[in-house]
Amino acid sequence: MSKNRLPVLVSWVGGNDLKAASGGESGPVLSTLRAGRFSRAELLCSYARDEVNSYKDWLSAETDIPFNIYHEPLSSPVNFAEIHQAAAKRLECLRREGEFLAILLSPGTPAMQAVWILLGKTRFPAIFYQSSLEQGVQQVEIPFQIAAEYVPAAATVSSVSMSKMAVLSAPVDAAFDNIITCNKAMLVLKQQAQVLAQKQVPVLIYGETGTGKELFARAIHNAGPRASEPFVAINCGAIPADLIDSTLFGHKKGAFTGSVADRLGVFQQASGGTLFLDEFGELTPDVQVRLLRVLQDGTCIPVGGTKEKPVDVRLITATHRNLMADVSDGRFREDLFYRVAVGVLHLPPLRERDGDLMLLVDELLDVIGQQDQTLEGKKASPEAKNIILKHAWPGNVRELHATLLRAALWCHSDSIEADDIVAAMFQMPRRDEGQIVHDVSQGIDIQKVMSEFAKPYLQQALSLTGGNKTRAAKLLGLKSQQTLSNWMDKYGIE
Repeated sequence: MSKNRLPVLVSWVGGNDLKAASGGESGPVLSTLRAGRFSRAELLCSYARDEVNSYKDWLSAETDIPFNIYHEPLSSPVNFAEIHQAAAKRLECLRREGEFLAILLSPGTPAMQAVWILLGKTRFPAIFYQSSLEQGVQQVEIPFQIAAEYVPAAATVSSVSMSKMAVLSAPVDAAFDNIITCNKAMLVLKQQAQVLAQKQVPVLIYGETGTGKELFARAIHNAGPRASEPFVAINCGAIPADLIDSTLFGHKKGAFTGSVADRLGVFQQASGGTLFLDEFGELTPDVQVRLLRVLQDGTCIPVGGTKEKPVDVRLITATHRNLMADVSDGRFREDLFYRVAVGVLHLPPLRERDGDLMLLVDELLDVIGQQDQTLEGKKASPEAKNIILKHAWPGNVRELHATLLRAALWCHSDSIEADDIVAAMFQMPRRDEGQIVHDVSQGIDIQKVMSEFAKPYLQQALSLTGGNKTRAAKLLGLKSQQTLSNWMDKYGIE
């Protein structure tokens, strides 16, 4: 500590401090202010405001050292999360001011003291004081070190950064280089998309949720002759039925209740550029008719209007549905299908992209680190990668990103381990496909039936736990790892 600067004393106000204001002993805070040399005091208090104000008046009369008291209402005096949030916020403000810190441990609950030690030994280096009736005020040494890496990264990530990282959206300037792959089928799709980018034909992109349909759409737009014009994306499945016409084609002022001004529809907003209609297969048949007319005529009429408005858009549509099956079943117009399905791209799910999973893991962790420096340098261990490789990733790249983000936020070091990945994974319940009933009258092999039912669950539990039998047995509700071993032997699982 600089000889020319005095530390700021930081402390919670405890019950003994409030008693002092009512005529008791001095209390830990006042005793420490009198015994040491401090530039000022920053005090946190979770008691009622009237008690805080009374204590503030009393303390002002007892010391010349300036101080601030911050009312921090807690749902419980042992709520670690709330205590950590309040204490870290105050220490962060002092650090930004360049202050030296002295933390008084004595007042408050054991939870408050534990949080002070955690913060004062890691993120906010400080000297520590204790005050007691028996031994008075003493500067104390905490005889151990706590590595800062053991503080979960989530505690240091701002809410703004957290919100941005949680959304895996295609970058506005997405190019084909943003599509990370070494998979042969994906490389062919990139080549096909680059050819389509130079043409003005409509493009239909098939793929499960999270496979990167918007990423391809933006790359096609940015690589084409309309790159300098607008790219407008809209999710057709998210538009309320009574607003679909207004959203697509716009409306005039007074066309319906709440239309207080003219509004351009997405076709006019994207005119000259590209319109990306995601979840295109969710459009109802009546909307399909009106959309077909716009595509055929190149004009649209806003709701409440009488004049046709010219529109010139490059149309890219995307869907996870099998539109050919919907055409066959009469759920989707055949003429509209052939209007949009000129350039067609089928994006494979992540589980079919051999060789891409580890590339994406490294790339996504780099992106997460770029979005917030506190997560920079996080890497998946070999054991964690083995768990990742065994998972089916039904949510595709979006699920992978969310899992890696959760693991990075909560892991205790720069190395994301297998347990971190397992803890970050979600296991969605399977849809009930109905009970399979075998005809016993023809004779069945009950052991085989039981094996067919149990074997996938055993394999899944072992996969999720990296082969740890004790944890796998717990997931399956078995009494011990020996019971699991017996089941594995019985059903031929290595």
